[in-house]
Amino acid sequence: MSSIAKFLITVFIAMIGGYLFAWMHMPIPWLLGPMISVLLASKWGKLSLTWPSYLRDTGILIVGYSIGLSLTKAAFIEISHQLPSMLLMTVALITLCAVVAYVISKVTGVSFPTMMTASIPGGLSQMITLAEEFKNIDITLVTFFQVIRLMMIVFIVPLLVFSPLLGELASETTVGVVAPVHPSTGLWSNLFPNIWIYAIVCVCFAWIGKKIKLPTAYMLGPMIGASLLQFCGLLGPPLPASLLNLSQFMIGCYIGLLLQPAQLQRKARTITMALISSTVLIASAFLLSIVLTRLHPITAATAFLSMAPGGMDQMGIMAHEVGADLSVVSGYQTFRILFIYFVVSYGLRALFRYTKRRNAKKGS
Repeated sequence: MSSIAKFLITVFIAMIGGYLFAWMHMPIPWLLGPMISVLLASKWGKLSLTWPSYLRDTGILIVGYSIGLSLTKAAFIEISHQLPSMLLMTVALITLCAVVAYVISKVTGVSFPTMMTASIPGGLSQMITLAEEFKNIDITLVTFFQVIRLMMIVFIVPLLVFSPLLGELASETTVGVVAPVHPSTGLWSNLFPNIWIYAIVCVCFAWIGKKIKLPTAYMLGPMIGASLLQFCGLLGPPLPASLLNLSQFMIGCYIGLLLQPAQLQRKARTITMALISSTVLIASAFLLSIVLTRLHPITAATAFLSMAPGGMDQMGIMAHEVGADLSVVSGYQTFRILFIYFVVSYGLRALFRYTKRRNAKKGS
């Protein structure tokens, strides 16, 4: 079967999943529907499917632009007031990740560096890239843990965000809550001519971000570019709902094809540990979000999406869907990614060197 035929079959199956989830009124149907349908078709239907990474990158770029529209001057002022909380919450979440990784490494016998890399919520591609830089890291296990957590987040977080549970928490913290800053959906007729300038700038910033090895370049690049244009006085048009759905579709298809359970050893134990680890981290993020609502006048949904250990693209999509404050969510998620990329990654390198020296001494 040719690659074009595989791609067209993938699109067809993903569209069925998207329309089915939309018909069932599921949250973020054009992310969840394609993801589940291609996962089931490829793993249990034994179909050979494919999805180009550049389409995933295009979807992420669209989400990055949408988030960038929310990063106004007022939003940056609000974010600057929360920098100490961002540091506190990020350190708390990463510490919990380290504890979970240590416990699982003792239970399973998997090396602590491998489990630490698998547990840190630094973005799927970033943590896999980091794992590839070191020897003696089980990349298959790291990928599996990261993908399992990502899929659980994509399922569980929307259910929690749209559930009465967060609604009850929100009602307790509504006094003094700042109105969310998020772009509304727009019309196709209102996109032009400004969208051409924004498109060129966002693509250029994504390319520059990739060249300078910026983490999640296709997200942060357009975010920065769109935000700078707004600071210069050129208003960016909000995107139509159909275009936002298309971006979810592009990302969902890619995520659905990531999981490769056939490559795992001791599948039952690994899957169980991955599920437990992900559940603990999501629960911890939920508890930290409650603390965050007590520290700052933000809604429960905004706080939870800010703390959720998932990718910024998925959290941005959910924030847009639920009407959370996109600027705060993207601020916390970006801070955590940069902290992991510039601080935690060097700590992991030091840990790997220490572990290697210790093992060498034991062997001598």
